Order: sequence, then C-alpha cells, then structure tokens
Amino acid sequence: MRDNDGRKLDHKTLEALRIRAVDQVADGAHPEDVAAALGLHRKTVYAWLAKYREGGRDALRARPVPGRPPKLGGGQLSRLYALIAGQDPRQMQFEFALWTREMVRELIRREFGVALSVVSVGRLLRKLGMSPQRPLHRAYQQNPKAVDRWKREEYPAIQAQAEAEEATVYFADEAGIRSDYHAGTTWSPVGQTPQVQNTGARYSVNMISAVSAKGALRFAVYEGNTNAATFINFCKRLLHDAAGPVYLIVDGHPAHRAAAFFADPHLRYITA
Repeated sequence: MRDNDGRKLDHKTLEALRIRAVDQVADGAHPEDVAAALGLHRKTVYAWLAKYREGGRDALRARPVPGRPPKLGGGQLSRLYALIAGQDPRQMQFEFALWTREMVRELIRREFGVALSVVSVGRLLRKLGMSPQRPLHRAYQQNPKAVDRWKREEYPAIQAQAEAEEATVYFADEAGIRSDYHAGTTWSPVGQTPQVQNTGARYSVNMISAVSAKGALRFAVYEGNTNAATFINFCKRLLHDAAGPVYLIVDGHPAHRAAAFFADPHLRYITA
C-alpha cells in the first residue's frame, strides 16, 4: 500500500479532502494536479470524482463505521439514566443505598431483559455521562432556605463585625469515629455529586475542632462524649492561642449552649 493513497487518514479528514478535491476540479484544476497538491495518488482523486458524478456531494460524506448494534435503545438508555440519577437503589428493592456496576447490571436485566458484563456496564455508565463518586451526606432536618439566607445575609454581617473588631471567625464542631460513617462510592452524572439523606445523628465523638474562614485549624482529642466542661476547656485553649478576639460559630449542641455561661470578653458564641 502506498503512503499517500489516503487510506491511513481518518474519515472526517478524508471527507474534507474529497470535497476540496472535487471543488478544485470543478473550478478547472486538472485531477492529477489536485492529487499532487494534496499528496494523494491520482487514482484516489479519480475515484472521488466518479462517486461525485454518481451520487453528488452526499456520496463524498463520511459514513458511520458499521459495528455491533447496541443492546439498549435510546428510550431504554433514557429510562436507565433516570432510574440511576433519580432513585435511591433501595427504592428499586436493592439492599444497599449506593449504586455499583453489579447492581446496575441487575437493574438492566430486570427492566429490559438484557444481559451485560460488568465491564460493559461500566462503559455504558460513562457513555451516559456518569462516574463513580463519593456522595455528600446531608441531614434531612436541614432547611435549605434557612441555610441559603444564613450564607447570603447573616454570615457576611458576622464577618464584617469581626473584621471591625480585628477578631478571628472560627467554625467549631465535634467529630471522630461514628457509627454512620460511609466510605463507599456510587454512580452519578459527572459534575453532580450525589447526596444520601440520613438523620445527621452523631455517635461516640472524640475530637473537637475549630477552623477559621481562612483555613486555620485547631483541634483537641479527648476520651468520652462532649459535655460543657470539655467544650469550655477547648474554648480556653483556643483563646490562649488566638492573636485576638474570637467569634466562635457553633450549632445547637447542648454542650455549646451550656458553654455560653463561660464568660470571656474576647470570646463571642454564635449559634448557626
């Protein structure tokens, strides 16, 4: 095979060359001159001209490469996408809450009677624009409107007042080993991190931490559950290390409410 007969070029490039060659011949150029200018064999250009005479410009268009027909049609793919992106697997009678390729494979078998390999399911999910992601866990008690209002109105006011007093804003909370911890991933549309609703309840926390708006982290590890004495001790240590006043934003945990009785002119509690 010659290096310049066009058979090593991709389909879209060949389509552009075919149309250009025919247009140049139509403008009066000799086919062999066109072939030489494009770096092609003269027989290639003559074959394109024959196709053009028989079928017009459409005969010069690239044709899709034939292959095995897909096992799932467009309507089935749309339904599959809706089931995965819009349903908790438990709603589909699965035992677990996070999608896996094996579960999607079983879903396809149930819904459409089509058997696919796990590898094929992975390729299909990526074709649908999905990727394995770690979900965000959100407490179902959370009020999205109140959260949005706090971020847009309340926090900017707190931040402005803290800057006026040359204070540092910290966000404090407890964390540690919890019985509802999840490390799994699930399949979801790319760019759309999935959410798993849960109670938001905490179990066996053993660390208190505070992070500033600029990312400075302070933490303390302790044994047992959080109580007012533990939290007040943490606040004292935080003030000791702070360069000035502290605005400490906390949630409504009982220990936080009790700690409000710890009076210090350099510390202000804010419940969010």
